[in-house]
This record gives sequence, C-alpha cells and structure tokens, in this order.
Amino acid sequence: MARRQIRQNSGAARVYLREEIDWRSGMKLIFLYGLPGTGKLTIARELSELTDVKLFHNHLTVDLLLPVFEFGSAPFVELRERIWLSVFEEAAAALPAIIFTFNPENSVRRDFIQKTIEVVTPEGGEVLFVEVVCDPAEMERRMDTPERRNHKKLVSLELFRKLQTDGVFESPKLPPPRLTLDSSHTSPLENAQKIAARFSLPLRAKTNAAS
Repeated sequence: MARRQIRQNSGAARVYLREEIDWRSGMKLIFLYGLPGTGKLTIARELSELTDVKLFHNHLTVDLLLPVFEFGSAPFVELRERIWLSVFEEAAAALPAIIFTFNPENSVRRDFIQKTIEVVTPEGGEVLFVEVVCDPAEMERRMDTPERRNHKKLVSLELFRKLQTDGVFESPKLPPPRLTLDSSHTSPLENAQKIAARFSLPLRAKTNAAS
C-alpha cells in the first residue's frame, strides 16, 4: 500500500500520512466504528457534506426495525444484518464509495465483519476501517442528548457503564484501523477533513454564490 506524507497548514503545520487510493478500482466502504458517544455519526455527516459521498449510518436500519422487533431478538438481528449487507453489495456494484457508522456490540454476529469484506471486495472494492475514540469523561458527557434520543440511541449512563463492564462492546472484533481519530477535543469537521486527506477523497465542488 503506497503512502506518502502531506503537509496541511492550519495555524501550525501538521503532517499526515496519506494513502494512495485508486478510486477507479471499485467501491470504497468508509467504515467508521467506535463506542457510543464518540461522535461517529456527526463526523460521518461532515464527511458526506465535504465529499458528496452518500451516508448509510447504522441507525437507519435500527430505527426501521425497532417499531416491529425488539432489539437483539432473532428477527431483529437477522434483518438488520441482511439489510446492511444488501446495501453494501448493491453499492459495491453501483457507487464509488459510501460511508457507514458502526458501534460494535455483541448482538451483531461475529462473522458480520468478514461478510462485509466479502460482499465489497469481489467487484474490486475495499473496506477502509476508521476507528473513532474519545476521552471517557467527554464520551459520558455526550451520552444523553436530544439527537441521541431522536435516533433511539443508548442514553443511560448507568446502562452504558454496565454494558461496558460486561464486555458487550468487545464483539465483533474488527481489523486494525487504517486511521484512528480522537474526537475528544477535535471538531467533527476537522476529523472529517483528516479522513478525506488520508484516503485522497475527492472533495465536493464549490459553487459560487450568485452575483
């Protein structure tokens, strides 16, 4: 994998590793993952706005199924993963890239990650794993927000701590990330810019305001 350093100026000079990604070789699945409250969805929205890459976040499927099936029930798990994988497969045949957000937790089958890679790669595609981490105190501060409630996300700090202690977020295992972002004190836009720079993502064309 070819990598080179790029220098980005924003006050002080910063140097990032940049991967030479061939965007003509197949669909790129930009797979953001991390614990609840790390800011995956906010970063993903900024990245979609910055690049015009379509966003398929995991709560679109979860919100679709929860009114009918209990979270973690057999039909919920089956349909959730079937929808995720079907979208990946169709996107691999039709789109240059999509963005996906994912919270590892043990109601997801252990082979989901491998199946994701298998449906993306046959057409020459690639899964670009990006881990989002955050200072624990800051992550807990973000746990209960109106937006998280709107998406029926986990908002109970007590429950989050119990699930974390019980190891619920340790499965399924993910490959080593191609990029790790710390959202503790970095804005979602800046983290989105880091993803775009790292993977040589084409940016949205700027339009001039009407005179």
